[in-house]
Amino acid sequence: MNNTMYKAMTIAGSDTSGGAGMEADLKTMQELGVYGMVALTVIVAQNPQNNWSHDIFPISLDVIEKQLSTIVDGIGVDAMKTGMLGSADLVELVAKTIDKNHLKNVVIDPVMVCKGVDAIMVPEAAAATKKLLVSRADVITPNLLEAAYLTDMPSVGNLDEMKEAAGRIIEMGAKFVVIKAGERLPGENAIDVLYDGKEFTISTAPKIPGAFNNGAGCTFSAAITACLAKGMSMEETMALTKKFMTAALKGSFRINKWAGATRHIAFRESN
Repeated sequence: MNNTMYKAMTIAGSDTSGGAGMEADLKTMQELGVYGMVALTVIVAQNPQNNWSHDIFPISLDVIEKQLSTIVDGIGVDAMKTGMLGSADLVELVAKTIDKNHLKNVVIDPVMVCKGVDAIMVPEAAAATKKLLVSRADVITPNLLEAAYLTDMPSVGNLDEMKEAAGRIIEMGAKFVVIKAGERLPGENAIDVLYDGKEFTISTAPKIPGAFNNGAGCTFSAAITACLAKGMSMEETMALTKKFMTAALKGSFRINKWAGATRHIAFRESN
C-alpha cells in the first residue's frame, strides 16, 4: 500500500447542486487518490422555483487570498487547477500566487462559458486569463468556444481548426494544450486534441447517448491535475483521465427534472 499523500488545489466555484465546480474537482481527486483542497471563488445556487436558474454569489478577493495562503503557505501542493475565476483581479491574484510560490503542475481550465451557453460570461476575466494564465499553464484544457476566444479565431469547428488553435495556444506559452470537442462537433465520436508543440495526439471515443455531462469539463481537468500530482507522465495522465471520464459519463444519472450529473465513483466501481 502506498501511503504517500499527494496534494492538489483547485481554485474554483461551488456548484451547490454538486455536479460541477469544486464539488466535481474534489470528488475526482479523492477517487484518484489525491488529497484535494479548495480556494472558493464563487457560490452558484440553483433556484428550484425558477426552472433551476442560476444565482451567483462571488467571494471577496481578500477572503480568496486568505484561502490561498492557507493551502499554499500552510500545507503545500503537488499540482493545482483553476475553475471559475469571476474577475480580472482574481486572475491577477492567481498569476501572482503561481509565480510567488513557483507552483508546478499548473492546470488551467479556462471556464469562460456555462453549459448550453455560447457567450463569454465575464469578458474582463476571460481577457485576463488569456493574457496572464495561458503562459503559466503546464496544461490548459479549453473547449471549442474557449479555444476560439483564446486564439482570436472566428470559430473552432473541426479537427483541422482544433489543431490550428492548439498550435496558437502553445505559441502563447502553454506547455501542453488539450482541446475538448465534446458534443459540439457532429458525428458519433467525441474528439480531443493533445499538443505539446511537437506532436499531436488525437483521441476519439464513441459518444455516450443520453449521458449527463454537467461537470464533465471540471472532472476532466481535475483528473489531469490529480494524475500530475502523483507524478504521472502526460501520456499516462491522458490515458487514465480518458478511462475515468468514460466511466463517469457512462454512469451519469439524473438528479432532478432539470439536471443530471457525472458519476465520479463509477471508475472505482468498474475496477
